[in-house]
Amino acid sequence: MSSALIIDGHPDARSLTAELARRYAAAHGDARILALRDLDFDPSLRFGYRERMQLEPDLLDAKRALSEARTVVVFTPLWWGSVPALLKGFFDRALLPQQEYRYSKLGMPEGLLTAANGRLFLLADTPWFLTPFTGLPAQTHVARGTMKFCGIRSVRTTRMLAVKDASPARIESWLSRAESLGRRDGLRDRSGVAEPQAIAAEAASSSVVATS
Repeated sequence: MSSALIIDGHPDARSLTAELARRYAAAHGDARILALRDLDFDPSLRFGYRERMQLEPDLLDAKRALSEARTVVVFTPLWWGSVPALLKGFFDRALLPQQEYRYSKLGMPEGLLTAANGRLFLLADTPWFLTPFTGLPAQTHVARGTMKFCGIRSVRTTRMLAVKDASPARIESWLSRAESLGRRDGLRDRSGVAEPQAIAAEAASSSVVATS
């Protein structure tokens, strides 16, 4: 069992999103990449929640990995204000009531995943100066409405904006950032203790590189 599960939600293995996931995983040292494009499953929740679909072997394996991971990291581009259909379909099919979440008798959601830490790497062509007007709904959808909803207690988001106009130097800085965070998370996951100084340093550096 790997301590970190990396979910790569991009359909294209040649994408920057996929490369960032690979760099993070390699630097972490004890991470498994779950590239959704390589899984064999129906991404459509064909009956809603009225009727349960049979889970394909790849989804059963993914759910086991999710339940065992100490850290869950999602890499995704922002398309039309949301995530790719592949990633949304994975969430629809793999995250199920009474398995990854449930509702209490008072109707309050309770997450059932046990991962203490999560990350979201969100890539978008939107320039940073437009985000106050356009927002980043995918960030709320994935970090709060999915990861935290299912029980991942602490989720940090790294945003990489204006990707289509980014210079090679800028792209390389993002790749280095993914490696740095992967290395830091790997040390934490292996020791089982989060270093306050490392967390403070991450928060301080986020404003410098236009990520959060």
